[in-house]
Amino acid sequence: MLVLSSPSGAGKSTIARNLLEKDHELSLSVSVTTRARRGSEIDGVHYRFVSQREFERLRDSDALLEWAEVHGNSYGTPREPVETAMAEGRDMLFDIDWQGALQLKEKMRADIVSIFILPPSMSELKNRLKRRAEDSDETIERRLENARLEIEHWRDYDYVVVNRDLQPAFAEVKAIVTAERLRRDRNSGLFDFVAGLLDEKTT
Repeated sequence: MLVLSSPSGAGKSTIARNLLEKDHELSLSVSVTTRARRGSEIDGVHYRFVSQREFERLRDSDALLEWAEVHGNSYGTPREPVETAMAEGRDMLFDIDWQGALQLKEKMRADIVSIFILPPSMSELKNRLKRRAEDSDETIERRLENARLEIEHWRDYDYVVVNRDLQPAFAEVKAIVTAERLRRDRNSGLFDFVAGLLDEKTT
């Protein structure tokens, strides 16, 4: 379970999208949210957009693995698709904030690899939010205030990547994924492979 988190505008969603395009062993966990859909977003692909009442129903029926309120909106991870993917041995990618990441760690620590994406500077983060041209100036200022609070949680993550430039940052995230898949305890076929090597006759 690969968790990517960052302040809004630091690049986690772009890195996540590139990972999904290049790595066909990864499936995206599509979060539910009460936030309004942006023009560039597709319901069911980027998020499942639901009413506050529907969100509360999912939360109260234990249908969410984790949930949090961010920027005045509710976000959560549906439980069923994640449990299905894990049972089938597929890796899952989570584009969630620090609150959700901590909840997942509490429930499934052994399965989690977490990466926090940092911006190179607060001024660059502000420029990226403005270039995105999807939020009002007031919303951008609120996101920057929240970014400082989010960044304080960088120590809670296994890895930290500074996104000064997208391609090097993406390469670092890919390297982390590769290394974590090669861990002895994650390679379930390795035990049989080694046993076969030791049993193999060379004469």
